[in-house]
Amino acid sequence: MQLTIELTMYPFQQDYLPPIKALIAQLNTHSDIQIQTFPTATILTGEHSQVMQALDQALRWSTKHTDRAVFIAKLLPNYQALPPT
Repeated sequence: MQLTIELTMYPFQQDYLPPIKALIAQLNTHSDIQIQTFPTATILTGEHSQVMQALDQALRWSTKHTDRAVFIAKLLPNYQALPPT
């Protein structure tokens, strides 16, 4: 089953761009899913289990490397938001 997640991160710090850029870089290490970044969100799409695994790893990574952040995620099951590569 396909899954698309629209993910937005809001770090609780004044210099908020570095943690967002670092999280996007971490997400881009997943070659088994499609990832595209827009000014307000990053889109992850692919096989359900692989997308959820990438999200889990990103949240765990963020917990280790940032003080605190709020994440907003929209999950769209059975939908492929990005064109296949």
